[in-house]
Amino acid sequence: MPLSKNKIKQIRSLNEKKYRNEYGTFVAEGKKLVFDLLGNCRCQFLAGLPDVLREIPPLSAEEIVEATSDELKRASLLKTPPQLIGIFYQPKQALEEIELDGKLHLVLDGIQDPGNMGTIVRLSDWFGIQHVFCSPDTADIFNPKTVQATMGAIARVNVHYVDLKDLLTKNSSLPVFGALLEGENIYEAKLPKNGFIVMGNEGKGISHDIQKLVTHKLFIPNYPANAQTSESLNVALAAAIVCSEFRRRV
Repeated sequence: MPLSKNKIKQIRSLNEKKYRNEYGTFVAEGKKLVFDLLGNCRCQFLAGLPDVLREIPPLSAEEIVEATSDELKRASLLKTPPQLIGIFYQPKQALEEIELDGKLHLVLDGIQDPGNMGTIVRLSDWFGIQHVFCSPDTADIFNPKTVQATMGAIARVNVHYVDLKDLLTKNSSLPVFGALLEGENIYEAKLPKNGFIVMGNEGKGISHDIQKLVTHKLFIPNYPANAQTSESLNVALAAAIVCSEFRRRV
């Protein structure tokens, strides 16, 4: 059975958030990404080249369709069409089921760029951070560009959209570290193995309301000191440096 026009239309509709929310699904493209997701997310639909589909265990998806390269090209949201496209159900986890104590968590306050968002989820996976908490105005984790940028990390990292003020207030026993342009030198600060690390918007930084809840302000110094450099670091790069320093101490 070929990849139908209606199914192609459905795949392409998931480029828009309103349809992702309506269907409760998202699209993933490419063999590696789809294979990573198959072991962790419920799969509604798969379309791929015949030789690629033969590598997939039976009953991996509710529906599997063999497709030609041309059909995949018409369905794909990428410039270079993949060999495999999947539609997956959006994973959900209740906040009350999450054990926050004794662990390190990332908090994203208004991150806008899908590439930055996906990269941060990818580095969270690398540094063993299982939960990322986002303000409602943070880029959608299920945006196709974000999904691709995670490079499969979306299969292992849980991303939650919550009221950050409420989250941090209710868990006030945990330290809250904020990456800011003023604060203590991160390489000299005492860093524990648990708490929240807050990263702010690409242009505005951490919002005023959330800054008031930060208990430890951290600064990444440039080198050499007092040299004329870029005004600031890309937020994903800054997040990588901060997470790396926390993990190095452990």
